[in-house]
Amino acid sequence: MERITRLQTFARIGFLARGVVYILLGYFALTALGSQGTTDVLGAIKDAPLGNVLLALVGIGLLGYGVYRLYGAMIGIDAPGTGAKAAGKRIGHAASGVAHLFLGFIALRGVFSSSSPGGSGGSGTGEAAGFVTDFPGGEILLWIIGLGFLLAAVAQAKKAITAKFMYRLDPDVPGFAEPVGRAGFAARAVVFVVIGWTIVQAMLNGNPEAVGGIGQALNTLQGTGWLFTVVAVGLLLFGVFSLIMARYRTIRDDDIIARLKR
Repeated sequence: MERITRLQTFARIGFLARGVVYILLGYFALTALGSQGTTDVLGAIKDAPLGNVLLALVGIGLLGYGVYRLYGAMIGIDAPGTGAKAAGKRIGHAASGVAHLFLGFIALRGVFSSSSPGGSGGSGTGEAAGFVTDFPGGEILLWIIGLGFLLAAVAQAKKAITAKFMYRLDPDVPGFAEPVGRAGFAARAVVFVVIGWTIVQAMLNGNPEAVGGIGQALNTLQGTGWLFTVVAVGLLLFGVFSLIMARYRTIRDDDIIARLKR
């Protein structure tokens, strides 16, 4: 049981940190602060009162979530079985783990730096994409990432429609968790479609530097009026749902529990 408890602790700390990041993403999008990416959010945390303390806590939480996702991909949490579908989910979870470890590293590096960990406009993502293409197979990797975001968008939309995520929560979870979760996953689906299409379009045009992340996706949506507002509110609600998961998320797969008890 100790291994289960440790894993759930990693997950809950991580969900808490993820919740803070997404709430700020949605808040920034809805206010005059404009559309920011995840690293810009980390910079805003650093600039707040007691910013370094808060940034350190968020960084540790993001690292914890990254470890949880990577370990979960190894043992099959949320992706039981050995088929292609399970393998695809595990790859997605591993990619999420690496991304959150990277964000956690950026956050903790910002604690010990005099400069903000954030960047503006998502250019850092484009520079990173251009750097990747300098290596053998780099363009293929970006194609895979772009298509991966589009597939992830489908998965997020499916969660929003079916609300199967409720199975992973404790039965005592408040009733409002389901509509909040649906709205959050739907917003992520829209953002992932924009990110995935941006990457695919950049590769089709032979311009990997045009690749952008969440900040650029929100900037793209900003001209859509009501859709942008709905997505921004949805991202904020996804942050709220992440806080709910930090409190009520459980590991319920009997096979996984049996293996963790060994």
